[in-house]
Amino acid sequence: MTVSTAADLDAPACLRVARGASITLGDALLADLDRRRARMLETLTSGAPVYGVSTGLGALSEHRLDTEAQESHQQSLLLARAVGGAPWLTPDEVRAVLVVRLRGLINGDAGVSAGLCRHLVTVLDAGVLPALPRLASGAAGEIIPLAHLGGALTGIGQVLDGDGRAVAAGPALRSAGIDPYHLGAKEGIALIEGVPMTTALAMLCSDGARTALRDAQLVLAAELALTRASRDALDPALARGDDVLAGVTRTLRALAGTEPLPRSLQPPVSFRVSPQLLAHLERALDQLDQAVGRALDGVTDSPAYLDDERFVGSAGFSGYDLAAYLHLVTVALVGVAEVGAARLHRLMDPRVTGVGAQLSPDPGPHTGLSPVHKRAVGVVHSLRQLTLPSTVGTVETSAGQEDVQSFSLEAAETCRLAIAGLRDVLAGELLAVHQLQGLGATLPGDAAPELTTRLQQVADLLPTGTGDRAWGVDLQTLRDLLDR
Repeated sequence: MTVSTAADLDAPACLRVARGASITLGDALLADLDRRRARMLETLTSGAPVYGVSTGLGALSEHRLDTEAQESHQQSLLLARAVGGAPWLTPDEVRAVLVVRLRGLINGDAGVSAGLCRHLVTVLDAGVLPALPRLASGAAGEIIPLAHLGGALTGIGQVLDGDGRAVAAGPALRSAGIDPYHLGAKEGIALIEGVPMTTALAMLCSDGARTALRDAQLVLAAELALTRASRDALDPALARGDDVLAGVTRTLRALAGTEPLPRSLQPPVSFRVSPQLLAHLERALDQLDQAVGRALDGVTDSPAYLDDERFVGSAGFSGYDLAAYLHLVTVALVGVAEVGAARLHRLMDPRVTGVGAQLSPDPGPHTGLSPVHKRAVGVVHSLRQLTLPSTVGTVETSAGQEDVQSFSLEAAETCRLAIAGLRDVLAGELLAVHQLQGLGATLPGDAAPELTTRLQQVADLLPTGTGDRAWGVDLQTLRDLLDR
């Protein structure tokens, strides 16, 4: 795709690049970047102190740098700050970070050259991806992992090899026919400012969570249909004043079909409240997407070079906004997983399903799926530990200059883990749904083709028969299906 303005790299476009799409920067955009940089360099000649360009950083910002020191300063900014290590982000995650970093640079506030932006596109196209640490970024912004990013671009850091291991960047760049980039004035500090990593990971979390939300709707619809549950909780009149809940219940009604003879007057509470939790997750994701949009469009460089040719220090390196909504999504995901595990427990009850206890074909000689529920309980217990907000509990660093922190990357990591945990629970529920069908439960005739197709996918992947087997193999198969 051709990028003519920064707005062309919106969240959907960044996701496409993360998954392998290539981009070309338009000539007019590159010319605009170079014109802005020329004005920025002229402004620098005034001699007024500019944070991170003619001064040190953080607690050392009062130290002025002479002309000779300034020439090497942009490169040296990346050295001592590269203190991260494995585990590294995956290639898709790194590609997402690189394209979001590019988006921030072409916004214009950083005053970087068109050459640096072209270099980012070149390493993306060549697949020479920086090794970016996933954990332990205790800074007010993202300077630690972004120092790894900048170091890789300049040949002094590390990149990922084909096995996801970190190797020296210099030889890898040369092997790909790419010269290490030489940083000009202000380009080193520009690379380590902002929140491109949290923004990129938040986009990926939102996308992954929306896929899990769709899967959760399918699973819930299957459980309602196969247990012959009353559809009262899906009545459109009950969603008055809540358009999101109305959409969720409409989807579930269409998927599950009708049930003229419910097994009981009311299904368990876990079945009835599930649409509300799914609606809450959808609302939380909408709010996260809005925060991502603000991060993409906002001024995140510090100091930012503004249109009126001033250098202005900003707080654009703070990821608080993203961290807060990532936490909201994390808690919503954990809530969906908890209620899913509760429904799975109810599926062990013949009064709910109409088949053998514990979904066993012969209770006693065969255990059935009770151990599958135990695994889901263990997953949910671990998920509860992710619900502590990262934005609470700041710690001072940099001799007190950085006296609060957002820990936004930690918020992104807990959200990623919550998505993985929900998929674990959904895999258990899918296995129970498959077992229900094997024991004779059937879908109503007006169940949606989307649901029948998905359940047929599951049946095609799993062994035939309902007797005991090593259910963990089945669960892994279903996890792989959900991860696609």
